[in-house]
Amino acid sequence: MTAKLSSIALLAAITTAAIAQTTPTPKTTTATATHHTTIAAKTATTPPNIPKVVGIPKTLYAIKYVDIKVGTGPLAEDRKYYTVHYTGWLTNGTKFDSSFDHPGAEPITFPYGGHRVIAGWDTGFQGMHVGGKRRLFIPYQLAYGESGRPPVIPAKADLIFDLELVSQSDTPPAPKQAPPAPANPTAQPKPADAPTQPSTAPTPKPLTDTPPADSTTPSTPPTTPPHPEGL
Repeated sequence: MTAKLSSIALLAAITTAAIAQTTPTPKTTTATATHHTTIAAKTATTPPNIPKVVGIPKTLYAIKYVDIKVGTGPLAEDRKYYTVHYTGWLTNGTKFDSSFDHPGAEPITFPYGGHRVIAGWDTGFQGMHVGGKRRLFIPYQLAYGESGRPPVIPAKADLIFDLELVSQSDTPPAPKQAPPAPANPTAQPKPADAPTQPSTAPTPKPLTDTPPADSTTPSTPPTTPPHPEGL
């Protein structure tokens, strides 16, 4: 009888140990609670008037760049007028524009962030210094969009630009003064007034007193005066 009770007690002890080993520990529950707490912390930065959503933001499209040369001038700032040299290519290697090909090979100037250029340019200079050079890889969504600019820029064309930030300024550059146009372009030029009496003009000859051939008046007075006796 005593041996039987001992066997039953031993079996109960083994069963209890087995149940203890298969019982889940509260660690899993704690991890789940921690996970929910982390998500709540991520969504806590959303303003209270915007509905909460759970998820990780994904990138739709973005600009990529390589700094060819780091400038030594001031850091590029927003709302400045940038003077820039550039060359642009399509992804197949076709060059479609360059400031070096313009008359005088002069750079262009535009207000950074003023929506005067494509969106890729309005954001692609961040972190540059004056004098720096950068290559931009711009997706078509930040370039000329789905339509492009035919026939130069095809539809949905990704673009590559080499840029040089020449300078930046608070004010736009002064417009260049064009040469003054003539008042009446079609009018013929007026000739200079002739001199009243050129210094080289010959002196006019005096008029001669020679009478006509049939005249009875003698050409010279008589050498002998009238005889007084004939009076």
